[in-house]
Amino acid sequence: MPQPTATPSTQPARASRRLWDGAPVPPLLVLPALVVALLMVAPLVYLVLRAAQAGPELFDLLWRDRTLMLIRNSLLLSAAVTAASAAIALPLAWLTVRTDLPGRRLWSVLTALPLVIPSYVGGYVLIAALGPRGVLQGLLEVIFGIERLPEIYGFFGAWLTLTLLSYPYVLLAVRSAMARLDPALEEAARSLGLGPWESFRRVTVPLLRPALLAGSLLVALYVLGDFGAVSLLRYDVFTRAIYNQYRGAFDRSLAAGLSLVLVAMTGVVLALEARARGRARYHRSTVGVSRPPTRVRLGRWTPLALAYCAAIVSVTLLIPIGVIIHWLIRGLRAGEPLWLVWSAALSSVSVSLAAAVVAVLAAAPIALMAVRHSSPLSRVLERLSYLGYALPGIVVALALVFFGSRYAPWLYQTLGILLVAYIIRFLPQALATLRAALMQVSPRVEEAARSLGHSPPRVWLRVTAPLAYPGILSAGALIFLTVMKELPATLLLRPTGFDTLATQVWSATAEGFWARAAAPALLLILLSAVPMAVTAWREGKSDG
Repeated sequence: MPQPTATPSTQPARASRRLWDGAPVPPLLVLPALVVALLMVAPLVYLVLRAAQAGPELFDLLWRDRTLMLIRNSLLLSAAVTAASAAIALPLAWLTVRTDLPGRRLWSVLTALPLVIPSYVGGYVLIAALGPRGVLQGLLEVIFGIERLPEIYGFFGAWLTLTLLSYPYVLLAVRSAMARLDPALEEAARSLGLGPWESFRRVTVPLLRPALLAGSLLVALYVLGDFGAVSLLRYDVFTRAIYNQYRGAFDRSLAAGLSLVLVAMTGVVLALEARARGRARYHRSTVGVSRPPTRVRLGRWTPLALAYCAAIVSVTLLIPIGVIIHWLIRGLRAGEPLWLVWSAALSSVSVSLAAAVVAVLAAAPIALMAVRHSSPLSRVLERLSYLGYALPGIVVALALVFFGSRYAPWLYQTLGILLVAYIIRFLPQALATLRAALMQVSPRVEEAARSLGHSPPRVWLRVTAPLAYPGILSAGALIFLTVMKELPATLLLRPTGFDTLATQVWSATAEGFWARAAAPALLLILLSAVPMAVTAWREGKSDG
């Protein structure tokens, strides 16, 4: 008589064990990590449900010529800005890392600082300097009698503004990779008869491809999700169309449908980057460590290299600040009040600090699971937590507006829902930084602490956190910087009467009051520059 087998009943159990394989995970980590991962997925799920309510009208909207034009404009602007950013950043990275350029560390900080200027401030500066009533037109009218300059609105203005402000994404990624290149590879290429240019083109550039792609991806996502510059410069892309659809139409389900198209375009960009990156390996295949890079002597090319760095810093940093100061002085002479600026600055700093603290705390359980308790579950939660990278700010804001107004009116237009939006958008930045910091803390140290009778929470507070302290601070500084600049979510979700520096700049520039926008714009740049300058200086110091 055949004996019954246990195979059918044990298969699900084995599958369950495979799903949860890995080191035991304390419930104190699993529960908050699950909550955070669900929070990251919620906006996308809700937009899908809301768009489904639009019915056939949504398909009519998606197949209109205007929608196809928005897709073309968004992709064209993203590709053009990415290409121009790479062209600017690659020489800058080489000059500040691999050459004996005088003042290398200072140039490293100055060339990265445009990252602190929000795109809407950049658009405002461009219009205030080169627009119909701008500084240049005023000078030319007095000197030469020229009353009208060529139009700067549209594609050219948006491309110029976003390129000058987003190239540091490529610069920082390439500079970090270039500082860690093994010079032995270039020396081997030179010993095989390749000249300096050929060895750079055939050896160095291919080795920099992952960093170049990573930086380019950040630029492309930044451009696709930008709202401030394209709106001020009147260039029709998806973010502007979504905002207008939300503000101007009674049925906001169509805005949700347009948001999903933007999310799909972001997904295509991510897929293209992953395909271009491929599976090539870029680390040493033998045992050993690389030497520090040797400096190339610029010699007679030194003045030209200095002129290039000075030109970039002047165009991206000094001239914008000069234009803002010019309009600030005009505003003060006209009697513009400053007390409103200090109130908005306090609001910006307080909400940015709160977002930085909450984001780091929210990212900590997922980072700990990913590093210390690796399993399929931890990997799924970690990947879900990076979803914020694929969701532009206007999309996240719109999803929370729909959700708050319909299901949680007690939360709608409060600081709580504003902080939720910031967490969804910027948690990936904190997670990536925390993960890198925790990977440098040896688990043997934690095991030693536990063997002395300390509980896991006490080990985290007394051992792990102090050792990962620089990474935790960097994560907080990064979140602080990005929340200070954030505009679309703040614009749609802020409580009534809650003004930040970003909303003050936006309100004044949208109505053409350049002098009124100057004080909050300058204060926003100065406050954001502090954490950025400290981070860039520390990186430059570690690179030698």
